[in-house]
Amino acid sequence: MARTLNATVYAVRRDAFVDVAQRLIQAKGYQQVSIQDVLDELDASRGAFYHYFDSKADLLDAVVNRLTDAATAAVQPIVDDPDLSAARKLDGFFTGIARWKGDRTDLLRGVIDTWLADDNAIVREKFRQGVVARLTPVLARIIAQGRAEGWPATGEPEHVARVLVSIIQGANEAATELYFARQDGTIPFDAVEPTLAAYWEAMERTLGLPAGSFTKIDRAILDEWFG
Repeated sequence: MARTLNATVYAVRRDAFVDVAQRLIQAKGYQQVSIQDVLDELDASRGAFYHYFDSKADLLDAVVNRLTDAATAAVQPIVDDPDLSAARKLDGFFTGIARWKGDRTDLLRGVIDTWLADDNAIVREKFRQGVVARLTPVLARIIAQGRAEGWPATGEPEHVARVLVSIIQGANEAATELYFARQDGTIPFDAVEPTLAAYWEAMERTLGLPAGSFTKIDRAILDEWFG
């Protein structure tokens, strides 16, 4: 019983640091947030911080993990809906994730502005691995349903899902590069949509689905991030 209680207390206290870090990142960006800022908000000692985290990057990793879990949970009801076809589930999965991100623009900007820094290389790799672990089984379920409904995609659902995850990660990396290029003014806005649309088309081809099977990228979201 004592071990369970201690584990619970540990998780609650650790979550308090993540709560504060997430709020501060949303307010002023990760780069402008210091460990001392977090300690001041919690009236905690530096020793308490290092009891839960190895570094500021480790704290960022915790925030990113929480966001990834929340985004996946937000679309889970779509995946679990027994009345939806596989095509509608997959389209809803992508549009749901995009909508979730659109509702948290300030927070995600606070993270992305320093995402490519060398200091965050380990965080990026752990994020990549986490996305694979979370999304592959979810997409495999949808693909298996699609196969039962007549999709022409070949291969085991898990293998096809892994390919889709690779395409999704490529799209995320391209979007990040486009975001910074737009910030620097090195590409026109008109170059953004066709670049990202190529990844949607690649997913349709991977599944053997007709062109246009997935909802196009919301223009309002493009304007918000790249306008």
